[in-house]
Amino acid sequence: MGTLRRVCAVLLTAAALLGVVRLVAPATAGPDGEPPGVARQLAFLRAALDDGAGEDAQALFPEGYFFAHALYGLARVELGLRKPAGRRAGELREARWALARLESPAGTAPFDPGLTPAYGIFWQGWTNWLRGGILALQPADRRDPAEAARFTEASAAIGAAFDASGTPYLAAYPGQAWPVDSTVAVASLRLHDALLPAALPPAAPSTEVPPGAPSTEVPPGAPSTEVPPGAPPPRFAGTVARWLDGVRQRLDPRTGLLPHRVDAATGAPAEVARATSQSVIQRFLVDVDPAFARAQYLTFRDRFVASPLGLGPAVREYPDGMAGPGDVDSGPLLLGVSLSATVVTLGAAQSQGDAALAGALANYGDLAGLPVDTPATRRYAFGVLPVGDAFLAWSKTARPWVADQPDPPPATVRWWWRLPLLAALLLVGALGWLPELIRRPRRGSAPVRPAEPAGAGDPRGPVAAGGAGPLP
Repeated sequence: MGTLRRVCAVLLTAAALLGVVRLVAPATAGPDGEPPGVARQLAFLRAALDDGAGEDAQALFPEGYFFAHALYGLARVELGLRKPAGRRAGELREARWALARLESPAGTAPFDPGLTPAYGIFWQGWTNWLRGGILALQPADRRDPAEAARFTEASAAIGAAFDASGTPYLAAYPGQAWPVDSTVAVASLRLHDALLPAALPPAAPSTEVPPGAPSTEVPPGAPSTEVPPGAPPPRFAGTVARWLDGVRQRLDPRTGLLPHRVDAATGAPAEVARATSQSVIQRFLVDVDPAFARAQYLTFRDRFVASPLGLGPAVREYPDGMAGPGDVDSGPLLLGVSLSATVVTLGAAQSQGDAALAGALANYGDLAGLPVDTPATRRYAFGVLPVGDAFLAWSKTARPWVADQPDPPPATVRWWWRLPLLAALLLVGALGWLPELIRRPRRGSAPVRPAEPAGAGDPRGPVAAGGAGPLP
């Protein structure tokens, strides 16, 4: 076996063994532990953002700059919440840095300040969620008063916009509304009431319902608005209850899930539920109404999670039985699978206590995502798309911020899901050695020498060599 061929075989075997390790080693740490490699991944991402990764992401899709910074900040909050209160200074500093970028001219540039609320519900919801995360990192008795006041002010503007609307889905851009954006915003109102329960409005809100608005009756299964005697009621409990009621009246009729896109004026479904929005909705809905969220999650998991070619779990962009084109949000669809939705579903599963699915998606991602490690950093896909690292780091650190961690749902990922991939990796690792194994003789067999003519090689001739037989 030539030296070059042997080197190639060694490298191929090493790559296969590395794939085996990534497929079986724990890649998540649940709601309380720090996921392996995420801190190093965020170190890479911060350096990339300093080098213009946000601007590069903006060239790919309209919210690229925003998401690159928002998810970096939120992942920093998630890591900080896993530490004791006295060791969160670094995460708090980085989350504040990210929030400042969202509020900068570059962060607001794609959005319309004339919308209600200003800059649209996408910008308001995600930004307010990060504001709440920054407050959550601070001890309750030592929170920055200006940050708390800003959180309350922004929450009030969001709540007022929902209360005045005839649809539960507010516009993200002029004339365009996606339910996922309103879900994030409503979750931020629940976070406000959890962090600042005494932040009462200056005056009692009007009980008058705008024409066409959803009923104010609290639907069955909604979060309870009852509070202990003497305690102030949650400020936005009525807003959240009305929102849930309006959502239930406008579910996608084909799936029973929140639709992907709606009519901005009425909230009527305009596009079937899709995974790029559902994966985010399932991450936040658990903090709005855990019971409703569990039912929605199980339906989403049943209709969208698949195992193409039997090689591990992935997430289809369209529900089972439907097909459609990819777009700037989903990316290219391979066998109907959206890579971005698959990454974000990891976080949704972890938020729902679905450790089996979250772990499987994380392991599959560590195998297929080609992570590159250094002592200080980790990057996926060789670091070509840092905004992808932002989504993955945010997903691996997922957990509810308002609701209690849900009980695990019935598992759908079986213990043997790795076996086809492990077999493929073992085959790849053996390929480089097959030529040598085929040519090598079997152990215990001796090479067969060709028969020589009688007396060959003996100068005395055949008689001396005993080749003439007995003498007469």
